Amino acid sequence: MRLWSKATLKSLAVPGGVLLLAIAVLTHSGWLTLAPPALSFLYYCALIGGMLLAWRFHSSRTFFALVVLFLAEQAVALSGSAIPSSPGWTALRAVSILVPLNFVLIALMQECGFTVSSVAPVGLCLFVQSAIVAVLCRAAADAPALPSHAHHAAGQSLPDYALLTFAASGVFLFVRCLLTRKHVDSALLWSLAAYFLSLRFTESVRISTTYSAVAACILATSIIENSYLLAYHDELTTLPSRRAFNDALQRLQDPYSIAMVDIDHFKRFNDTYGHDMGDQVLRLVASCLARVTGGGQAYRCGGEEFAILFPGKVTSEVVSHLEQLRTMIEASEFRMRSADRRQVPRGPERRTQRTRGRARKGDAIRHLAREKPNAPLSVTVSIGVATSSEDRPDADVVLQAADKALYRAKDNGRNRVETGSAGKRGRAKTVEIA
Repeated sequence: MRLWSKATLKSLAVPGGVLLLAIAVLTHSGWLTLAPPALSFLYYCALIGGMLLAWRFHSSRTFFALVVLFLAEQAVALSGSAIPSSPGWTALRAVSILVPLNFVLIALMQECGFTVSSVAPVGLCLFVQSAIVAVLCRAAADAPALPSHAHHAAGQSLPDYALLTFAASGVFLFVRCLLTRKHVDSALLWSLAAYFLSLRFTESVRISTTYSAVAACILATSIIENSYLLAYHDELTTLPSRRAFNDALQRLQDPYSIAMVDIDHFKRFNDTYGHDMGDQVLRLVASCLARVTGGGQAYRCGGEEFAILFPGKVTSEVVSHLEQLRTMIEASEFRMRSADRRQVPRGPERRTQRTRGRARKGDAIRHLAREKPNAPLSVTVSIGVATSSEDRPDADVVLQAADKALYRAKDNGRNRVETGSAGKRGRAKTVEIA
């Protein structure tokens, strides 16, 4: 996987980075003129709405991040003005350390749902942090006040250690976004940046509240973006899913070509080496399909079947690109990571009467898988392609013609490209690509 690509940039910047940049431009250019009460209302709408969405979609990390923002905002608001040595200033310094650290810990968490066993430890940790902040603020309230000239000298800027904490946490979240390309990690990064700006402009209630609302809104929108990704993209291969394929078919305009791709002998491969290796094969083929040339867009339609759409292209223009794709997949050999632990005996306890009574076919498959566990494996695909015609531009007809061409490719020996015609009277054409 490339560390920096167009897909990585999109997952990093959209929607959090774009939203934060837009609000920053509107705020500092004077175009955003909402009153602080209206901004506070928007902040609580984003906060409550985000929590409800996170609970509904079982996104525990986003929910906890919103809780952290809420507790931090309440700690600063209830402690009063942020003048040096005051409770408000103490709360400001405390949350400037706790919020970035909590965001890093949340990024490292696994999605655990909302069971009591998973929520209780996080809730206890946040309760302890809140109690510590309350104690520090109470101690600051009991301490003697500094003279007014000391207040003026200290200013409103965050201390250096708070800036260092924000910077280190931001770098960590940025690197994690590049590695995972997940919307939750991107949302944590941009929400942390928005909250940093909120603390940076505490002297302006309107600007500070605006950035607080943006921080909550970024986390809420990440749930919507992630839900869209799950609905229109295949989780295993990251290719667009069947739903995205059906939507794309409705937008096609004549001429266009549809190629159907099927992995050869995938069921036999799955039964021999296990479903984990089958998933690796699907990822391998999908990574090659994602790099198809000729302006094609690949989709996973289900199982081992994929589709490629070529808008504005006819068969003669896409056959060479499909042949190049077939060759690329055939040359992509890989080795098994490890033998399936279910296939490797661990001692006499594995040789039970139940194991000895299994079918001979299963024993033969396991024996075959153990003979050469490190042997390179080669994967091939069969491809059928068809193009729309002026008299029959219907996508279903073109799809059926591509399916028939795919079946001919399998009947003629697999690992080949076959073409078909979707015309009203024209017979399906078969072209062998050597």
